[in-house]
Amino acid sequence: MSKKLLALTGNDAAAYAMKQIDPDVVAAYPITPQTSLMEKFAQFVADGESNTEIVLVESEHSAMSACVGASCAGARVMTATSSQGLALMWEVVYIASSYRLPIVMPLVNRALSGPINIHCDHSDAMGIRDSGWIQLWAENAQEVYDNLLQAIRIAENPDVLLPVVVNYDGFIISHAIENMYIYDNDEVKKFVGEYKPKYTLLDPKKPTTFGSFDLPDYYFEHRRQMAGAMSGSKKVIADVAKEFSKICGREYKFIEGYKLEDAEIVIVALGSTVGTARAVVDDLREKGVKAGILKIRVFRPFPEEEIASALKDKKAVAVLDRADALNAVGGPIFDEVRSGLYKKSNTPVVNYIYGLGGRDMGLAEINKVYSDLADIAKTGKADSVRNLVTYLGVRD
Repeated sequence: MSKKLLALTGNDAAAYAMKQIDPDVVAAYPITPQTSLMEKFAQFVADGESNTEIVLVESEHSAMSACVGASCAGARVMTATSSQGLALMWEVVYIASSYRLPIVMPLVNRALSGPINIHCDHSDAMGIRDSGWIQLWAENAQEVYDNLLQAIRIAENPDVLLPVVVNYDGFIISHAIENMYIYDNDEVKKFVGEYKPKYTLLDPKKPTTFGSFDLPDYYFEHRRQMAGAMSGSKKVIADVAKEFSKICGREYKFIEGYKLEDAEIVIVALGSTVGTARAVVDDLREKGVKAGILKIRVFRPFPEEEIASALKDKKAVAVLDRADALNAVGGPIFDEVRSGLYKKSNTPVVNYIYGLGGRDMGLAEINKVYSDLADIAKTGKADSVRNLVTYLGVRD
């Protein structure tokens, strides 16, 4: 195992992973805060460090369309986008998964308009949570790089054949410089391997149809097959992570606990906010408060059993959502976590919507959440705080 320590932004880390993966085709369109990722990768191609064919398109809809065409032809394909770019891809995102195409896409998370905003929240990723794309989430630049290398293996596995999106927070991760490890090119290439498509439009000996008209006779069955592939991907994700640990020396799971085992009050979160919460937990522990964190790394397929097992005996749980479901019961992560705990635990669970449009999530806000949880833990009832769903840090 050979490693090189570098100071890179999250976007640089993604571009470096793409260079080492060396996909056949990358079709993309620039959008803040993704732009510097594709600029960096394009420089790698221009310098001869990657053999990728970059397709310059006129929109994100065209980018995903080009990716679908190239993947149908049997190419290893990647793209990248953010926010409104993903929204413009919307139609084709669903087509990519329904065609069972192993496209991999870094998604640099950014708020959706309107009003227009270029900063981080998770409304873009949560908008495609039911589109048939596997979702991995990164806490920092190292995880951006590591998740992308694993994503290719997951997507291209013959038992999966679903696209994968690797999420990371816009600006907070994408533009911040961090120390991280880059692995040896030969090790990465061996791990990634050569893509051998199961189906391709370019093999006249095995004619294949993509995009046929799916009447009621077959549509339901095809959707059910996608659901089965998503469920079955759990084993592949775990197997790939185990193999990858031999390169990186770290263990990647569906969820990750921080001081969780003996914790009484727990925050559930994903993305960069987990790093901030760690500092609060360390401080609370010094004061004798048994606080912990459950980080979700894999959001699709949803790790219901793992989350339920980790939280079933806790006294109080708060789920943090950086996206608002706008008058659903709560945010998208909250709804799924609470559903996953149904009939498995009596733990009270509350929801905090935070950080929309890039608003800071600081130590004070996280301390407020743990303070509320401590109050709930005393009574065992969620109504110990003002609301089941709280908008954290918003001005009244």
